[in-house]
Amino acid sequence: MSKHIETKAIRTQIERTQFLEHSNPLYLTSSYVFEDAEDMRSSFADEKKRNIYSRYSNPNTSEFIEKVCIMEGAESGFAFASGMSAVFSTFAALLDSGDHIVSCQSIFGSSQTLFNNILPKWNITTQYFKSNEIEDLENLIQSNTKIIYAESPTNPAVDILDLARIGQIAKKHNLIFIVDNCFATPYLQQPLKFGADLVIHSATKLMDGQGRVLGGITVGHAELIQRIYLFSRNTGPALSPFNAWILSKSLETLPVRVEKHCENALKIASFLESHNQVNFVKYPFLTSHPQYKLARQQMKMGGNVVAFEVKGGIQAGIKFLNSIKILSLSANLGDTRTIVTHPASTTHAKIAEQDRLQTGITNGLIRISVGLEHTDDIIKDLNQALHMI
Repeated sequence: MSKHIETKAIRTQIERTQFLEHSNPLYLTSSYVFEDAEDMRSSFADEKKRNIYSRYSNPNTSEFIEKVCIMEGAESGFAFASGMSAVFSTFAALLDSGDHIVSCQSIFGSSQTLFNNILPKWNITTQYFKSNEIEDLENLIQSNTKIIYAESPTNPAVDILDLARIGQIAKKHNLIFIVDNCFATPYLQQPLKFGADLVIHSATKLMDGQGRVLGGITVGHAELIQRIYLFSRNTGPALSPFNAWILSKSLETLPVRVEKHCENALKIASFLESHNQVNFVKYPFLTSHPQYKLARQQMKMGGNVVAFEVKGGIQAGIKFLNSIKILSLSANLGDTRTIVTHPASTTHAKIAEQDRLQTGITNGLIRISVGLEHTDDIIKDLNQALHMI
């Protein structure tokens, strides 16, 4: 197999059937048959690796998992019905009552809700460190700490974390280091190379790339994945074969799509940085980004998400959204279509202002998931909306 990720994404396929199809078929079956009683017994005893039930595995999900593992440099993986089912199942499989998590403060809102409102029901607690204050991370580690969790780039503030440094801290204290790599994708960044033990993706985003299906995946060290697999086969968060088939085909175009997303995003970020209605812009590959040098070390390109602050706070942000004509107002990201979100009035409106500000979500912050439209059209729509503030 080629060393190039573009070739791996396209040429990694499950074994062809007797029909010698060029494009892999859908395996829409809930269960599988056995040759005899002994075949059935040994299969359920895990003495042989084979499909038993599609809640456990399916040829389509297996291909999707294999592709992501190859792209991330992982030993094993398990695919889920959504990104959040991947996050929850990973933590639920690895944590026990009384355990402690140290997490980056700037993370996806649902992940924060999981840590703050759901896991505490099982006496699992979380403490947070700021993305620009990693030196505080080690001070938060307790005797019952089991996991360090981070996003890079973060959602929605687009901060960059020093993954290698966090990986060293995790190794020093014998902790599991988990990274949400959704914003970067394995094409731009492979956290396992920097010391991560597990990598989580919402495949709903750039992996699908067209806003069609939900999916999630966790990949990494085989021993940890085995624990996640055993938990998941009994709790049922498995990815459907149809969605796995869609996502596996989508991975074939991930490199070329992400390249164009990044090219467009850099142009949009540069335009916004010069606009008189904008206070600041955060994009990893802008030289003005606080972690620009680190981003260049960790990432191949800057990703497709741009964050910027409009002048005028929440009301200006709302007026900006109401003035958009072509671009989409949505909470999703990683789509072919450019999506605009105002977190303070929507996704993070229920979070106290002080807590929002600590994670970089200012009242005027706008998050743009830059799509694949012509950049002239994206800029024209953003420009006219900014002039309406």
